Amino acid sequence: MLAGAVILAASTTAAAAATSTPSASAPAPAPASAVMVTTPTGLVRMPDGRLLAPEFARIVNRGELVVAVLGVDQPPFFEQHEGVLSGIDIDIAKELAAKLGVKVSFNRGASTFDAVVDLLASGQADLAVSKLSRTLSRAEIISFSTPYIRLHRALLLNRVKFAQFARGRAVPDVIRSYDGTIGVVMNSSYSAYVQTNFPRARVTSYPSWDALLKGLDAGEVTAAYRDEFEVKHVLKRDPTASLRLRVVTLEDLDDTIAIGVNVSAPALLAYVNQFLAERSTKLDVTTLLQATDN
Repeated sequence: MLAGAVILAASTTAAAAATSTPSASAPAPAPASAVMVTTPTGLVRMPDGRLLAPEFARIVNRGELVVAVLGVDQPPFFEQHEGVLSGIDIDIAKELAAKLGVKVSFNRGASTFDAVVDLLASGQADLAVSKLSRTLSRAEIISFSTPYIRLHRALLLNRVKFAQFARGRAVPDVIRSYDGTIGVVMNSSYSAYVQTNFPRARVTSYPSWDALLKGLDAGEVTAAYRDEFEVKHVLKRDPTASLRLRVVTLEDLDDTIAIGVNVSAPALLAYVNQFLAERSTKLDVTTLLQATDN
């Protein structure tokens, strides 16, 4: 945009929202006829006199921060009960909206994590706060914040199938050169990680984590690959599962969970990073598992 150009305030939202939570301090959107002027440095002067980066001007003028969240519940990150969306990621989104002085709405039109990325990349959301793992392929189309959670990657093993496969070999030796069967959730970060971490394995993709767990129990695959929280949560949810399943945590491999930001919004990315740096609530696998008790 040329320095000194004038632009009309947009009057539509970035995406259709499944759930909205207003902020008490949210300003009324500027009227559609309001004129905002860009400065020589590319900032936008709002009708109330404030200077904002273009991405903030759009959000403030709209009066709403649109956040992409997976349409499949992932407690304690996000889940919906009686029309109310709650969870760790929802709290983060609400806090960000409150800092910006606008309400928040959630676009839950994506059925896979990669589809969440696509929603953001296509401009149907301002941010993605959706237990989103940072991967190289996703970084080609969106920007990622600094991680707000760092988890180890992990394997959940079918005890009987793994014992038959290992034939007395030590677990670390088997895992190091694993060439057995392994299951992942399709269109997840682990469908990419498995190619790098276990290039010799025979991979089966499942449409959901529940489907993968059923396949693991049935012996269709010997191992399931996901983050340590989801793997350990299986045993916490059903303590008897430890009789047939075993957890192997890969402490040298991290799964970093971050907020997705559009590549055309560098100021918003810097803002999110600063927000996360100042946020007092720190998260790890222990706090996540504790949160599942609530």
